[in-house]
Amino acid sequence: MNIAVIGTGYVGLVTGTCFAETGNNVICVDIDRAKVDKLSAGQITIYEPGLEKIFLKNQKDDRLTFTTSLSEGIKNAQVIFLALPTPPGENGSADLKYILGVAKDLGALIQPGDYKVIIDKSTVPVGTAEKVRQTLLSNGGIEGTFDIVSNPEFLREGVAVDDFMKPDRVVIGTSSEKAKKILSDLYAPFVRQGNPVIFMDEKSAELTKYAANSFLAMKITFMNEIAQLCELLGADVDMVRRGIGSDERIGKRFLFPGIGYGGSCFPKDVQALVKSSADADYTFKILEAVMEVNEKQKLHLIPKLKAYFNNELRGKKIALWGLAFKPNTDDIREAPALYLIDALLAAGATVAAFDPEAMKNVKQVVGEKITYVESQYEALQDADALLIATEWSEFRTPNFDKISSLLKNKAIFDGRNLFDLNQMKDLGYHYVSIGRKSVENK
Repeated sequence: MNIAVIGTGYVGLVTGTCFAETGNNVICVDIDRAKVDKLSAGQITIYEPGLEKIFLKNQKDDRLTFTTSLSEGIKNAQVIFLALPTPPGENGSADLKYILGVAKDLGALIQPGDYKVIIDKSTVPVGTAEKVRQTLLSNGGIEGTFDIVSNPEFLREGVAVDDFMKPDRVVIGTSSEKAKKILSDLYAPFVRQGNPVIFMDEKSAELTKYAANSFLAMKITFMNEIAQLCELLGADVDMVRRGIGSDERIGKRFLFPGIGYGGSCFPKDVQALVKSSADADYTFKILEAVMEVNEKQKLHLIPKLKAYFNNELRGKKIALWGLAFKPNTDDIREAPALYLIDALLAAGATVAAFDPEAMKNVKQVVGEKITYVESQYEALQDADALLIATEWSEFRTPNFDKISSLLKNKAIFDGRNLFDLNQMKDLGYHYVSIGRKSVENK
């Protein structure tokens, strides 16, 4: 099948590459000439485990190409995916200017007698499919030459290739039998093991994505509130997590406490669903609380760090391990580490940071306000304490003798609960984590 993917960001590049992997001819379109030139030269523009290998393979086999020309990109395409940004506006609503801008251009480009399925792959508010349809019709589009479909993505950064190639489910919102048949054929290779393709109306598909992400954000936030209570009552959140996670009605995933969720999806999608609810004269009280708690959770360790230094961080050097919002990605959107950096700098501390993949992106945002180092241990040199913000695997079993030889104080403030409390006690560390008793050594 000939496929066009409009937008070569995270979702667009993964989508295009994975469809090419099953034998489709995919052309990806982006207005960023520099990005298109890089991709065309075989230089992948995001970090995602497993993606580069199949990207290069399909590019070599001429199944995956790139262009800045929308007309060239869609000319032979039977299916057009819109994988465009929907950033939050000032009032929290999803900004549809990129999607509707492309829809306007498509209205003038789709020729009479041609037929194309136009698919919203981006996360969009309820009613967007109809807005896209009306935009096409208002700009030269002809009824019957296209169908608009909602097909939200459910990709987790760090495992996106596996998520796409072996999806838990595929959600497709369409009222068109013709589009339904085309997409059934397109997704057939991905659901051979029996995972469902769920067809529904467009509005329900649009809401499904927001509902899924908001529920997971709520689950994370609930555990962070339980962690707060554990600290006050002397309970251990890890024990509580295991106890409730063994209940199959609850499940084990998304129960790990920490310093809040971030990334490109959860913050934006929760905010957008709250705004959509308000537009419908409904107050989504649970999600309003989720947003409030998550903002506070990102800075949960700062008062504890200040208390260790008698409420004076001025002149202190803090080693920061982890900058990405989660491991196995270079994505720093709404990353808790950025909030921690701001708070530390405001308190007069200096920061030496290390992340395996995200330092380049942070440098574009933070600049030279902090120091970027080449290894996790270099960050510790003459630092007064270690702060952990991302649970990269290489941080889980470090050389503790080396850590203690480099730090001025054997003090670790762990926002991801990487280490065992008894081990920290035996090694003589002052160790503060989330929802567990602190190991005091001062």
